[in-house]
Amino acid sequence: MTDFFYPFPPLLSGILLKRYKRFLADIELDTGEVITAHCPNTGPMTGVNQPGKRVLVSKSDNPKRSLPYTWELIEAHDTCPTWVGTNTALPNRVIKAALEARAIPELGDYTKVRGEVKYGVDKKSRIDFLLESTKDGEPIEIYVEVKNTTWVKETLALFPDTVTTRGQKHLQELMALPKPTRAVMLYYINRDDCTHFSPGDEADKIYGELFRAAIAQGIEILPCRFQNTPEGVKYLGLADLVL
Repeated sequence: MTDFFYPFPPLLSGILLKRYKRFLADIELDTGEVITAHCPNTGPMTGVNQPGKRVLVSKSDNPKRSLPYTWELIEAHDTCPTWVGTNTALPNRVIKAALEARAIPELGDYTKVRGEVKYGVDKKSRIDFLLESTKDGEPIEIYVEVKNTTWVKETLALFPDTVTTRGQKHLQELMALPKPTRAVMLYYINRDDCTHFSPGDEADKIYGELFRAAIAQGIEILPCRFQNTPEGVKYLGLADLVL
């Protein structure tokens, strides 16, 4: 376990009434007020989209926003509650802060963190993060792609929870990088009740096949566990990989 912690702004508590049109969620705050919050999550949110569950939202002071509230967390389980992240824009912000804090030791030494860097043969793709350093005067690069996962079966986190041609493409692009470039798939496990990680073959068989092919070609897999609380996010270290 590390000491890395990413703080949240003040969050408001309420109950999820319904999610609809993918990006909207009606929520009854503890004050009794019913609001419509932005749901920044394009996926099916398998298992973390149940009306009646407690949720946490943030509120923006930006007057240009049509929806000032953002749905951030939902409480899963009844007997042992766990906060699960619902804002898919958050993982990259947390990972950026973790990379800058050198909180993930498996990535080794690097001196610079760059985000959204163009790469590939045609330079039309963007890697989430490029870590750079030099050794003996030679440049060293580590390509890091981040995937958010909230789908679980008992204590097993799974990605993806639906067919993802975009995710398939990202694996193929990492495999196409010239060797010996380091390439890393970092899975952001957005809940603390999972100790293991596996590709979601049931949801996307092709992704599972590409995942195993990527490992065979030397792509590194980092299933990173995070604990959400109303105060912020704590990094818990790596989950065990199950193939």
